[in-house]
Amino acid sequence: MEYRQLGASGLQVPVLSFGTATFGGGNDFFKAWGTTQVDEATRLVNLCLDAGVNLFDTADVYSDGLSEEILGKALTGLRDKVLISTKATFTFGKGPNNQGSSRLHLLKQCESSLKRLKTDYIDIYHMHGFDGVTPVEETLRTLDDLVQSGKVRYIACSNYSGWHLMKSLAVSEKYGWNRYVGHQVYYSLVNREYEWELMPLGIDQKVGGIIWSPLAAGRLGGKYRRNQPVPPDSRVAQGGSPVPAFAIPDELFYGIIDVLDELAVETGKTVAQIALNWLLQRPTVSTLVIGARNEEQLKQNLAAVGWNLTIEQVKRLDAASEVPTIYPYWHQRQNLTLNPPPKFY
Repeated sequence: MEYRQLGASGLQVPVLSFGTATFGGGNDFFKAWGTTQVDEATRLVNLCLDAGVNLFDTADVYSDGLSEEILGKALTGLRDKVLISTKATFTFGKGPNNQGSSRLHLLKQCESSLKRLKTDYIDIYHMHGFDGVTPVEETLRTLDDLVQSGKVRYIACSNYSGWHLMKSLAVSEKYGWNRYVGHQVYYSLVNREYEWELMPLGIDQKVGGIIWSPLAAGRLGGKYRRNQPVPPDSRVAQGGSPVPAFAIPDELFYGIIDVLDELAVETGKTVAQIALNWLLQRPTVSTLVIGARNEEQLKQNLAAVGWNLTIEQVKRLDAASEVPTIYPYWHQRQNLTLNPPPKFY
């Protein structure tokens, strides 16, 4: 397993981390992801550790806390060997203060996550989304207090716009508070918008990319083919995809699948392994959050490391997945001397 530094921190993380949204299946949405219980979760955790994957990602809202509970039980006796990442901000419970990144909500959710995870501290604590109502200063001061108290080691954000992240970093610098060292984002071969602004920002500000749904909710798992129905056992078919269908035009998608199939023949690797390996060669990417409903899926995904696509193969995937940019990015790209893109090769 390869390890990379997470942003401007000193924390080393594996290039593959394990996402546990498949643990629990506590409501209809997450049942479509998976219903892994403690025994199976424990086996998956041990498989990860055997492969060098020691970072486990969850969130308070995954199956209404059940994912955290199962992960905590599966990690019994292993706390000193693992890194735990969890999140807060989204709606949890009832009442007017049941969501957001306010001091009240974050302190409550952090304490609850610690209890469910059966741990004294969280290694990476994410804001699951931007709260445009609570002052940024309140959120970041609360997170700094959590770090100072020892309950949190590092802070990160997720699903932020460029200005959300840049304002947050500026506020942290202004007051000398802990800053976001990671940004958990959606990025895959079929949706490369991360490259337009968030990746250049990550390069400039040394914020590591933690990639969620690197296989586009399973669409790049190797089961989807042109002129064939969506696999009935997929998250997409069961209504559990976090990536909406409108975000992935069919012609673009199947054009990418065609190239992935060609490369699978050339490399002897699976479509999923190639899609993951492509991501690992992109700037700012610190770790890919991979999920698995069973041991076989996990073993397949773990085999995405230890080898690399050639530059020529990467360029073929780049060409197949390129889409027109929106304003102001198409305007900025008219002068690449002033606005140089990230260096991919």
